[in-house]
Amino acid sequence: QVQLVESGGRLVQAGDSLRLSCAASGFTFSSFRMSWFRTPPGKEREFVASISWSGDTTDYADSVKGRFAISRDNAKNSVYLQMNSLKPEDTAVYICARGRYYSDRRANTYVNWGQGTQVTVSS
Repeated sequence: QVQLVESGGRLVQAGDSLRLSCAASGFTFSSFRMSWFRTPPGKEREFVASISWSGDTTDYADSVKGRFAISRDNAKNSVYLQMNSLKPEDTAVYICARGRYYSDRRANTYVNWGQGTQVTVSS
């Protein structure tokens, strides 16, 4: 069975840094695009960052460009999200997603989702 398990979310102060991890199993990890989405309180799911199967290309939402960095380690079947200069508006449940070769920023192009990890940024 495909599993995506996020970890690393916690309560932090504005301006702090945090690194999220997503451990994947049940599929050939290196063959798929991996992305992070987030669901802020009372808001719809939104795209955060994406990385190609080889890790050579990345994509970021405008709201996190220059602050967040996505990376992957195919040998460990893991994808990461380094978050710097965190803001209260970054508070959300962060979710790891597995996509296809055609997946982009649209949530409906992804085929598997983790349960999410809570990130809370206090002001």
